[in-house]
Amino acid sequence: MIKHTYTVLYLTVMVIFLTGCLYPESEMSKNNVPNESQLKKVQTAVDQYQKETDGLLPIKTKSKDTPIFRKHLISFQDLKDRNLLSEIPGTAYENGGIYQYTIITPDENPRVKLIDLRMADAIREVITKVQMYRKENKYPPFGHEISKGVYRINYKKLGLDKRPYVKSPYSKENLPIVMDTNGDLYVDYSVDLNRALQKYDHHYQIGDDIRYLLAENTPFVPAYSLPYTIQDGKPVFQVSVNKNQ
Repeated sequence: MIKHTYTVLYLTVMVIFLTGCLYPESEMSKNNVPNESQLKKVQTAVDQYQKETDGLLPIKTKSKDTPIFRKHLISFQDLKDRNLLSEIPGTAYENGGIYQYTIITPDENPRVKLIDLRMADAIREVITKVQMYRKENKYPPFGHEISKGVYRINYKKLGLDKRPYVKSPYSKENLPIVMDTNGDLYVDYSVDLNRALQKYDHHYQIGDDIRYLLAENTPFVPAYSLPYTIQDGKPVFQVSVNKNQ
């Protein structure tokens, strides 16, 4: 009995010891640093980089047709090479985190923002099912047309029990995944944009891209989205707007 007790105690101590070795305190806590704190550190590094390079930004090269909010991803290696950052933020994808760090309005007032990659994972799961469906059928699984050229997904055709969605980084509510005429998938931010239009001061007019209302007033960009504008005080998909109205 005594021998058994010592064995259990020994194993318990070893587990605690190994856990501490595998996950030192700095590693265990870095992912709990508030987003705002890490954003400020990266923003300061980006500002200093721009000063030292006569206006250049530490961004990865992307093709011209890359969606605007994913077009200017930060190159942490560039910042580290100039000793402007000692380490990559724990929340960054490059360090095992769930966010990509990106820059908005790079030509006017570069600001560091976040892309929540959990949304990409959710969309990817649906894309796989859509691709499988299209192998056996001529057209994508179009559902109800909610706006000109924008459709709900017929989730039943994909064998799903409910409409696919992603968790909003703004409101934590479920945002629908929608489809365009090509069968490409996007996040419908209408709920968050409607709240933002009421919450934040703005001067947006019909034809303006109101997604920046979210990007400029929060740590996150509305990635994986179609352009939106405003009509009759409400957010609408840009493709559905008659600018003569």
